[in-house]
Amino acid sequence: MDQSSPTCESGLKRLNWGCGPCIAPGWMNVDRNAGAGVDLSCDIRDGLPVASNTFDYVVSIHALQDLPYLDLLPALSELHRVLKPGGVLRLGLPDLDKALQAYLRKDAGYFYIPDQDARSLGGKLITQIIWYGSVRTPCTYDFIEELLLKIGFRLVVRCAYKQSQSADAEITTLDNRERESLFVEATK
Repeated sequence: MDQSSPTCESGLKRLNWGCGPCIAPGWMNVDRNAGAGVDLSCDIRDGLPVASNTFDYVVSIHALQDLPYLDLLPALSELHRVLKPGGVLRLGLPDLDKALQAYLRKDAGYFYIPDQDARSLGGKLITQIIWYGSVRTPCTYDFIEELLLKIGFRLVVRCAYKQSQSADAEITTLDNRERESLFVEATK
């Protein structure tokens, strides 16, 4: 079954994969769980019921890390498949490097973990990295870059929060959680 995708005012087709409750108007909002505003409910590990080369942009903010390691390449390959040639994938991921740097400088204020959940700095680090068990695969830039290049993206760049290397500045509108996030863009 092929789903039609909404087109934004600029005529671009954009996919918000792993949207959760963060529904974006003008984007095809896809999540494993059905809910208000979710255009397509499916598990990426079963494939997306969307034609190849459909989207100009795919954005995924804080979703990929919830997949087990062995599912990362298939999921990224599926996002690559639905992108048009020259299309851009933007990922927002918890940044393991930032967390480790905060731990090494003994910056307990960096972590979102309340003392009732973990008092020690190591406890706060681990609890935040695994986010109470939902994060299955922590990420660093060089790790995600390696995976993206392996599946065929031709250019991978690290981007700052709300900044893009792509032609569409709106690709950053879904960015959130600046303090702990790593943002990466990959061009097909």
